[in-house]
Amino acid sequence: MDIQVLHEKVNLIRQHRPLIYNITNYVAMNFSANVLLALGASPIMSDAPEEAEEIARKADALVLNIGTLDGDWIDVMCRAGRAMYALHKNMVFDPVGVGFTSYRLKAAQRIIEECRPTVIKGNASEILALSGRHVMGKGVDSDAQANMAMEAAQEVSRRYGAVVVVSGDTDYIVCGSRLSTVTYGSFLMTKVTAMGCTASAVVASFAALDTDVFVATTCGMMAMGLAGQRAAEQVHSPGSFQSVFIDEIYGL
Repeated sequence: MDIQVLHEKVNLIRQHRPLIYNITNYVAMNFSANVLLALGASPIMSDAPEEAEEIARKADALVLNIGTLDGDWIDVMCRAGRAMYALHKNMVFDPVGVGFTSYRLKAAQRIIEECRPTVIKGNASEILALSGRHVMGKGVDSDAQANMAMEAAQEVSRRYGAVVVVSGDTDYIVCGSRLSTVTYGSFLMTKVTAMGCTASAVVASFAALDTDVFVATTCGMMAMGLAGQRAAEQVHSPGSFQSVFIDEIYGL
């Protein structure tokens, strides 16, 4: 993907300020909201069932993230997801730690079946788990390399009709016969919590304004990787990296 395309998409986000509805985990909420604001989007964080359908009608895209999971959240995610699907709006599902427990796997399968997300983004272990393969992971972290999950990603994409992202040192974006890779980034991104969850929110910002979800997803992962790479050129420890990363998202 040409970087000029990324810059054009970023400018669109800043012109239109899409409203991104996030039902995400407690760990990621603050960082995701700050990154979305720096990007130019407008975040709303809510897990209230009473307003799920109403926010879905007003939002431009939805992020569903099962990092801190309970039954009530699953119900809210499904309510919001069904509403977004009925309105033909894009949503990104992040199945955090899906292969670590059977509870997470059942929750992820229910969300996918009921909500039909347009993008499914996970690390290699998570995508392997969704395909029914053996999982190599520790909690929410992956012990598998992204390229080990390529066949699984293609299967998940075909099964659910979604764009699938396998994140890692190289990010792979799959949709049917289409494939793109993103090689920007830094190892420091693995030392800051919620970086992967925030990538899902960034992807949703691009998908909110683009009918080609594959292109939007690639741009979202490029934005994350490019900001991470530029931040790592300036600082060399996780605490300062986090703040400079937000500055670099703003500077896109």
